Amino acid sequence: MAPKTAEQTALFATMVARKQGWALNPDADFTQSLVEGLTTNWNRYGYFLCPCRDSDGSAEADADVVCPCAPSWKDVEERGHCYCALYLAPGFAAAGKEPQSIPDRRHQIPRRKA
Repeated sequence: MAPKTAEQTALFATMVARKQGWALNPDADFTQSLVEGLTTNWNRYGYFLCPCRDSDGSAEADADVVCPCAPSWKDVEERGHCYCALYLAPGFAAAGKEPQSIPDRRHQIPRRKA
């Protein structure tokens, strides 16, 4: 797989947010750090492993935490943002709320197939 740049990863994150009807975290420095983590993980593993999670060692084992991770839809719906707070619900973002630490659902939901 070809290496990714931070600019390519930022475009990916923007497209995911747009497709899902979400907003990106408006804190530019925080969002940039997540984009850099996603870029590093792509260049290390060949997929966008959530930068807030550890790899289980393979694309198959990590399938549930490839951005956007499997728990993100429920987290955004119920908590207003995903686990790493890259993606926010539009109402949450519009209200100017600050993301808070949320429980990790990684091992609480069925894994999606790789």
